[in-house]
Amino acid sequence: MARPVWTGVLSFGLVTVPVALYTATDSHAVQFHQLQRGTGDWVRNKRVNERTGDEVSYQDVVKGFEVADGEYVVVEPDELEQISPGRSRTIDISGFVDLDQVDPIFFDKTYYLGPRGKEYAKIFQLLTEALTRSNRAGIALFSIRGKEYLTAVRADAGLLELHTMHWADELRDPHEEIGDLPSGRAGYSRQELATAEQLIDMLTVDWDPAEYHDTYEEQIKKLIEDKLAGREITASEGPPAEATNVVDLMAVLKRSLEGAKHGKTTPDAADEKPGRRRAAQRPRTTPKKTGGKKSASTAAPPETATAKKHAVKKDLSRLTKAQLYKEASRYEIAHRSTMTRDELQEAVAQAARHLRAS
Repeated sequence: MARPVWTGVLSFGLVTVPVALYTATDSHAVQFHQLQRGTGDWVRNKRVNERTGDEVSYQDVVKGFEVADGEYVVVEPDELEQISPGRSRTIDISGFVDLDQVDPIFFDKTYYLGPRGKEYAKIFQLLTEALTRSNRAGIALFSIRGKEYLTAVRADAGLLELHTMHWADELRDPHEEIGDLPSGRAGYSRQELATAEQLIDMLTVDWDPAEYHDTYEEQIKKLIEDKLAGREITASEGPPAEATNVVDLMAVLKRSLEGAKHGKTTPDAADEKPGRRRAAQRPRTTPKKTGGKKSASTAAPPETATAKKHAVKKDLSRLTKAQLYKEASRYEIAHRSTMTRDELQEAVAQAARHLRAS
């Protein structure tokens, strides 16, 4: 079981329940160390006086707020400590708001809330069910790790979640940030709007977060594996996306609609430059061994027992990208994490044909 990052009391009105706060998300980013090229020695940072170049100890570092060029108001660590909000012992809900009124842009980080003891299960479940039925969230100020947060406590799937939120003055005005933001109707026709809505309806899917992968992190891990095994690294990129021609917007929408009917969401081959579509769909090859041996292509993977077991004919056009990705993993298709859905389908189909023929 995970250790809570905070324990205290959740209160609203005269009702209180002891709770514990747990981290709800985790980062799987690959961690690198900084090394000097050629030696492999670690590189570390030092605090250095910019004027003299001398190293400065941590005890001699203070904070400075610049009020004019080169002029600072110096603030000592103990002065900040005196006005620090400290650590809250209570999440005191001051009011409840309708979740439909809260723009998702306000939500920042998510934590789980759990009862601090089985004896508090009843009141915990009561609050959870009441929030679920009312579709409301409790708003509270909460301090932890020397910082004060605006938070929202809401129910989801039988659990209580605490979301830290952005303050109102932290949100940027999109009309000031985006130079080409259109105002009013941008001149599209009713037919174009109806076609776009129909395309959205046809491409609507059930939300399944497991279908999506951090392909960049997968490529980093594959890069490390290849370098560790002494394989030559070869980059493979698809064609860059091109903006839709505004003049041909209706034609593009219709072609997209036709493609969606047949399970294709990428541009038709006729819309691309000669050779580009075929090059993009060609299965990638595995990295070459530094010893000079030719690498096996994804169309002809090793005849592993796992791949043999799954060498059955399937209607690949009906599979989602996540399902095709699983098939590609069974066939040990290299660079599968960088492929589009159509490229995965083509690579899996070729791998299956090869195994059936062998």
